[in-house]
Amino acid sequence: MEQQWTIRLSAPQDAAALLDIYTPYITDTAVTFEYDVPTAEEFAARVREISAWYPYLVCERAGEIAGYAYAHRLRERAAYDWAAELSVYLARGMQGKGLGTMLYRCLIELLGLQHLRGLYGCVTLPNEKSERLHRKLGFVDAGIWRASGWKAGTWHDVGWFEKRLGGAGAPEPVIAFPLLDEKKIQECLQRYTEMLNMEE
Repeated sequence: MEQQWTIRLSAPQDAAALLDIYTPYITDTAVTFEYDVPTAEEFAARVREISAWYPYLVCERAGEIAGYAYAHRLRERAAYDWAAELSVYLARGMQGKGLGTMLYRCLIELLGLQHLRGLYGCVTLPNEKSERLHRKLGFVDAGIWRASGWKAGTWHDVGWFEKRLGGAGAPEPVIAFPLLDEKKIQECLQRYTEMLNMEE
């Protein structure tokens, strides 16, 4: 019987595998505007820093990580406390299996538990798969930054997508992810793990 997928929280020992997935996006694409591949230590520090406040999820099968997704702060001013930018990266050959969709859906639900209100996706254009993913999950077009990034010898447009959670009233204080109810976190991870395996 084929091993099933598991969606779980990242662990310190995952950093090298996550960096292996991320590296081709730096070296071979304009999906990320980062130029230089970080060291393993730098990347591990990023994961620790993000995980101190937001979910950092991985999807694996038989101990091999196939993709990951996380949120990070959108802007530094206090009024942006309820806003976050989301990212998802899949290993080569892992597209089209529903992994990115389930990681994103799980991430969105966990951010809702933290009382986040505004979720944002930043997509180097054109990127039909990423644009379709965001729209499928209820994000709407929020504008385009024309020729805002220079990489691989050309200028690139960036499209922004946004999704609102909750109502229009005053928000509840944001809860740092490590302070969320562990049972609720595990229930969420298990639910999306089960849905992902049912889709296969």
